[in-house]
Amino acid sequence: MRSPIRFFISLLLLTLVVSSSPCRAADMVLIQLEKAKERLPGIVIEFEGSSAPAHVANFKKLVKDGFYNGMLIHRLLPGTMVQLGDPLSKKKDAGDLGTGGPGYTLNPELSAKHERGAVAMGRLGDAVNPKRLSNGSQFYIALRPLPELDHKYSVFARVTRGIEVLDALESVSVDPNDKPLDPVRVISAE
Repeated sequence: MRSPIRFFISLLLLTLVVSSSPCRAADMVLIQLEKAKERLPGIVIEFEGSSAPAHVANFKKLVKDGFYNGMLIHRLLPGTMVQLGDPLSKKKDAGDLGTGGPGYTLNPELSAKHERGAVAMGRLGDAVNPKRLSNGSQFYIALRPLPELDHKYSVFARVTRGIEVLDALESVSVDPNDKPLDPVRVISAE
């Protein structure tokens, strides 16, 4: 029979190891992109569940369902942000890019700041969306601090590896709607 003291010490050591270890795989997503049929280095996104738990749960579900696989980056503002998550981008003749989603919105969770690497859900503007409801799938990644968006959009994660991959997209030409002319596609999000 184990002594209660040994059991307590073992439990304490296990707790310390788990709490000091890097994030678990369930707390992050690896996004793999390709440009001109060339696979780019992966982008790692870590969730911030305490600041936006509903957004994190929604994003995890969409990733698990393979929702983002095959989508394009449909908006690129070099040095500012990249935006993706519109299911219409999977269609060849999608003329209304930036308007698609899974058919639902999310209540806002507006506590986290837009630092470089912040991942936030897109939404319609205040004039038509005064409650600031988030799109169910479209998200963007901030390539620089965007304090003008703080407390207006729901930040739910951070890029912890691979932001330089997105920075390198600066050389991609865009059309008048900021859509990359050379498609950048999500191979997988897992």
